[in-house]
Amino acid sequence: MTVTTATPSSAPGRLGAAWRGAWGRWWVKALAGLVALGLVTLLLLWLLVVRGLPSVDQLRSYEPPLPTHVRGTDGNPVHTYARERRVELAYAEYPPLLVKAFLAAEDRTFFEHHGLDYPGLVRAAWQGLVSGNTPRGTSTITQQVAKNLLVGNEASYGRKLKEAILAWKIEDTLTKEQILELYLNQIALGRNAFGVEAASHAYFDKELGELSLAQMAYLAILPKGPSNYDPFRHTDRALERRGYVLREMLRNDFITRAQYDAAMAEPIGAVLRRTPRFESVGGYFVEEVRRELIARFGETAKATPNSVYEGGLWVRTSLDTRLQGLAAEALRAGLIRYESGRGWAGPIRHLDFDEGRWQQALLNTNIGLDYADWRAAVAIAREGDGWTIGFADGRTGTLPRGNALVPRRGTDTPAFSTIRAGDLIAVAPAGSQWALRSVPRISGGFVVEEPGTGRVLAMQGGFDARLQAFNRATQAQRQPGSTIKPIVYSAALESGMTPASIIVDGPFCVYQGARLGQKCFRNFANMRSAGPRTMRWGIEQSRNLMTVRTAAQIGMGRVVDVMKRMNVGTYSPYLAIALGAGETTVSRMVNAYAMLANQGRGLAEASLIDFVQDRHGKVIWPEGWRACDGCNAPAWNGGPMPRPAIRMRQAIDPQTAYQMVHITEGVIQRGTATTLRDLDRPMFGKTGTTTGPTDVWFIGGTPQFIGGLYIGYDNPRRLGAAEGGTVAAPIFKQFAVKAYEGLDKLPFRAPAGIRMVRIDRMSGKPVFGTFPDDNDPKPEVIWEAFKPETEPRRAARRAGPAAEPTAAASATPTAPRDSDFLQREGGIY
Repeated sequence: MTVTTATPSSAPGRLGAAWRGAWGRWWVKALAGLVALGLVTLLLLWLLVVRGLPSVDQLRSYEPPLPTHVRGTDGNPVHTYARERRVELAYAEYPPLLVKAFLAAEDRTFFEHHGLDYPGLVRAAWQGLVSGNTPRGTSTITQQVAKNLLVGNEASYGRKLKEAILAWKIEDTLTKEQILELYLNQIALGRNAFGVEAASHAYFDKELGELSLAQMAYLAILPKGPSNYDPFRHTDRALERRGYVLREMLRNDFITRAQYDAAMAEPIGAVLRRTPRFESVGGYFVEEVRRELIARFGETAKATPNSVYEGGLWVRTSLDTRLQGLAAEALRAGLIRYESGRGWAGPIRHLDFDEGRWQQALLNTNIGLDYADWRAAVAIAREGDGWTIGFADGRTGTLPRGNALVPRRGTDTPAFSTIRAGDLIAVAPAGSQWALRSVPRISGGFVVEEPGTGRVLAMQGGFDARLQAFNRATQAQRQPGSTIKPIVYSAALESGMTPASIIVDGPFCVYQGARLGQKCFRNFANMRSAGPRTMRWGIEQSRNLMTVRTAAQIGMGRVVDVMKRMNVGTYSPYLAIALGAGETTVSRMVNAYAMLANQGRGLAEASLIDFVQDRHGKVIWPEGWRACDGCNAPAWNGGPMPRPAIRMRQAIDPQTAYQMVHITEGVIQRGTATTLRDLDRPMFGKTGTTTGPTDVWFIGGTPQFIGGLYIGYDNPRRLGAAEGGTVAAPIFKQFAVKAYEGLDKLPFRAPAGIRMVRIDRMSGKPVFGTFPDDNDPKPEVIWEAFKPETEPRRAARRAGPAAEPTAAASATPTAPRDSDFLQREGGIY
């Protein structure tokens, strides 16, 4: 018997042999290959998909694009800057029934799954393979959040895979309620609406809480394709899909049978689609604010997180909606009044559209009218003695021949006969029919400013911002005419002259060199010279010869220096500039007058924006802004008075500013703006009429606020017999009558050191003694404001009459050459 003894190496040998034997079997090789393939697939999946996925943690702090909201000075909203309809709500603010409608339509098992609907994924993949198209199918709400906020909308297997992985991770990161909040705030639902609240306004013009069950169910069908369920073009399809959602809600016990029956019987009830409208309140004002914000913060998030159209800013402006309405009403009434009797100005514009598509063409213009009861309408078809006209809301009306017989401007032909199909016209109600109206071709600008703060309270830059986007209050460079004279004479007062200085109102010529020869100025309308008169008299009567003589004596360099300090404009030192031949804007001129009313202090540029907050309420502009604690307190507590930060600078001497205000109060009482005298309150101002005349002006006001305006054609042409005192001042008066209602009659405060002396306003000589009725002195005797040591009594006792500076210079003083400025005719007052 032979015994075989095993060695230690014999067991591994047998195992190796067994392994080699097993490896030789096909199923082992196949299994190993599958494992290797799986590992490689996982590696590739990680390299190509998972590694490049965005982090779902950013959803915790996700900030959606939001519009910027503008508020007036009272804090009430007046406008929104948006390219998309967006309103963000918290989950708790969504009606529970609306949430259930979306769950029934989009993801019935949302609260049960972990981000993925596995049967739906398999079904979508199979349909894609069979059809040969990219996969489209069931996605959970979580997957839609991943797609909309993290992945993108590319239709591919790769995107679906990324979407599925992210959905799983989102469910680990956020609660179900947080996921639904993101979804309901961001889902695109058509009509440029993002989020359910925005869609509620877009389709039904209602808040979410005002929607019926049927309307909620309609919104829930829109994620599948808003254009497929348009309430007007695809009504039957929309009703069928809405019925499906209601049936699902009933099947899942979200609603009762009675609710279901009532909702099924209800029509869709959507409103007509309309383009986002431009608010009528402060149209020019808010557009100017928009330009400032874009210059500072940019338009979109690509420029800065706090962008105008996506940053969700809250902007507090100085807009006073009451004053804005009064300014707009007064300017537009003045423009219409000026053009009355001149014939129909023609259509606003002409629209081309296919048959039956006139409403959409009208909506696309985004044009409307908010003046009185006027409305914009499109001429559709002429039927006998009437035009069928259509409005933006889809309604039609009739414009009969008898209501459009005014001749078209420049012709003898009735306007009715010149209208063509497609013309966009202005009409007003006339019983059951409509009457033609004429949008004025003349335009202008009107600005109201608070002198104590430099804040613009109202701004109207034309007849209607939706018709004429060009803002004439800030963008139109116009000759200011005689409204520049108070600035010129302020330079004279700073140079040592007084309101009682004697200036010759007589012929004045300046030599321009051998080529141009001599230029002689004249008063407006060739008014006769009055001889020696006081500065005050010359300003009140707006005498050109006295103004240009004064500018020549003190030197145009000093005049231009004051203009620069008051930011009226940067001018060359030509004498014609002293008569208003330069160019400036209404906004700048009103700001300069506000400096005069504020004792020479003011902002270089008037302010429209008080402060800007980001979406979280933090003030991000101006830098260093702080609230004025206690400024709105009902009563003073006896402590230090709260005061806002002062950003103003001293542009001119306070005493000079007060002297000029005091002088120009005489323009209201005795000068070219006496139409304002019966307002019966302390007020200063100055009229202006440019050469032609092509523009007429008035600027002035009280310590509470300053208003200024001009009217003229955009392409300057003669206005006929118009003057600042007869056309512009009455427009300001219409505004002021209501604007000053209830306001105290405040006098202008004189700065320290001003000496008030009674003088004869014609001769400038002091008047001593008393009158029988001190409240009713002779018209020539007034109280005049003097700086210390310049009043007539002291000057006469100190050095005699020679101490009083005058401008009674020779007719050909030394002055800068005027080149082509002086080739203009005079005649500015």
